[in-house]
Amino acid sequence: MDVVEKAVEILKKNGLIVYPTDTLYGIGGNPFNEDVVKKILAVKKRPSVPISVAVSNMDMIKNLAELNPAALKFCEKFMPGPFTIVLKKRKNVPRILTAGSEKIGVRIPDNKVALEIINRFGPVTCTSANTHKGKNPADVETAKSQLGDKIQLYIDDGKCKYGKPSTVVDVSDGKIKILREGAGVIKWTEK
Repeated sequence: MDVVEKAVEILKKNGLIVYPTDTLYGIGGNPFNEDVVKKILAVKKRPSVPISVAVSNMDMIKNLAELNPAALKFCEKFMPGPFTIVLKKRKNVPRILTAGSEKIGVRIPDNKVALEIINRFGPVTCTSANTHKGKNPADVETAKSQLGDKIQLYIDDGKCKYGKPSTVVDVSDGKIKILREGAGVIKWTEK
């Protein structure tokens, strides 16, 4: 069994994995299972805050969120890449995942391992693999040192390409608003 297959098996059984992305290592779990989301918040020692979701294509984004024209244009230009885009969530997205908000953060990481897992399993949670306010996990060892045996599988893919968090951009109302500066740099012109 290859590591991706093993990861998918763990996700199907509502377990947690740590997987590589282009920005930082992330904690992967089933975003539609409330118990899994609670487990992730407990592992991170984090208060109830929104957890973003990693997907591998535009159809997956459309199943989770409403894509307005500006969001569609943004995704076409910058994804996959080091961005998390915040959009209005669909009704199928559990409120615990968004901490009660009507918006959800979605990203397509530019990492083959991450995309392969998502292609085989579906959307997975994409919150950094560290404890609340802990050191950014640019490599798997940093994640392991903070999360220990609370994770069923750690996938080591070397150092992440960027080694810092994604840039978070809210496009939910059709305008681009940067919520967090991160690895992604926006060069944008309205047309």
